[in-house]
Amino acid sequence: MNVRRRLIPAVLASALGLGSLTACSSDSAATGKTDKFDVVASFYPMAFLAEQIGGDHANVTSLTEPGQEPHDLEISTQQRAQLEEADAALYLKGLQPAVDEAVSQTGIKTKIDAATLTRLEDHGTGGHSHEGEEGHAEEGHSEEAPSEEEEHARDPHIWLDPVKYAEVAQGVGKAFEKADPDHAADYKKNTEALVKKLNGLNGDFENGLKNTKTKVFFTNHAAFSYLAERYGLTQEAISGLDPESEPSAARVRELQQEAKADGVTTVFYETLVSDKTAKTLAKDANLKTDVLDPLEGITDKSRGDDYFQVMESNLKALQAALGAK
Repeated sequence: MNVRRRLIPAVLASALGLGSLTACSSDSAATGKTDKFDVVASFYPMAFLAEQIGGDHANVTSLTEPGQEPHDLEISTQQRAQLEEADAALYLKGLQPAVDEAVSQTGIKTKIDAATLTRLEDHGTGGHSHEGEEGHAEEGHSEEAPSEEEEHARDPHIWLDPVKYAEVAQGVGKAFEKADPDHAADYKKNTEALVKKLNGLNGDFENGLKNTKTKVFFTNHAAFSYLAERYGLTQEAISGLDPESEPSAARVRELQQEAKADGVTTVFYETLVSDKTAKTLAKDANLKTDVLDPLEGITDKSRGDDYFQVMESNLKALQAALGAK
């Protein structure tokens, strides 16, 4: 797990309640259960899925405030109460330990763990170290639980791969149909429409990154391993567990050499953490800097208003950095 500075203290999250990340979100954190299908999502990528699939029938709220670093989330008493009253919880087990604990302690009937709806992979030292990513078959794949070492090595950033995100969307759609059968036909229709858009996004990335001068890109945070694998790229993360720490002199020299060898032009940083590390390397290696958004939250600094807009911006940034032809 990345060690990150908390951008919004837990007390503020508690004071503001669950907060709205999406257009379908409302003030249900204060008012309690609504007459719609109430879904509590752990953070933006899960809230976006719930919003797109649930449509007019769902009331979606997120446990993570806009601008808050999701890994550091702490659950307030009010948020625990909201989970108890919800019809469904949608989360990604292993990414936010506080959410995992809170969901496990509630009596909520429909618990949808996105980690069971696609295959999480071990990306070695480039990925996070997470606790408790054992598989379970509430709504997803019934696979043998991985060992403790395997659990800690699995990379949760599945939403940055449109293909894996589409697999999760299909699983969420089926879970919604089962939990709220009165609106099953609409959930199925919405899921199909979302998957079609994600397939289109996948096609944009495939075509847009097919012919480039280099296949290597530098990032502050090792969040893009799935994306790199999908499109034949190589991600090099600068720092270890703390994306705000400055790289060692040896690491800078190593990356300088790689930049020259592989024609790397750009060091990418994120919207929710400091750009200090990226700018340090860029200055020492005479490289440019740009944003590659891991889409853990949407803020006024995001290059787009939703998942698709930000991912298209990510594609343009990668094309420019890699020298797409």
